[in-house]
Amino acid sequence: MVTLGFFVVLEAKPGKEAEVESLLREALPLAEAEPATVAWFAIRIAQDLFAIVDVFPDEQGREAHLSGEAARALMEQAPQLFAKPPTINKIDILAAKLPGQGA
Repeated sequence: MVTLGFFVVLEAKPGKEAEVESLLREALPLAEAEPATVAWFAIRIAQDLFAIVDVFPDEQGREAHLSGEAARALMEQAPQLFAKPPTINKIDILAAKLPGQGA
């Protein structure tokens, strides 16, 4: 069961959209390697606007993600790729349907 997550908004600098997309695609295996990251999504909202949504079973898992490789890779590239620092929103999961959670 997931109870907590992050909704991270990323605004690409002009001309950096393809690099942001590539960075997000390359981050998937890093997120997959985190045991407490139950689901992780990188999405495009508009040409220059992206987001990451990830969910965790508890606060310990959410905090572990912040010190993980995926977060580190994102923050290392932030000054070169993003128009402003990523907006990291902590979220509470009210309801979820995930694979493997029977009906």
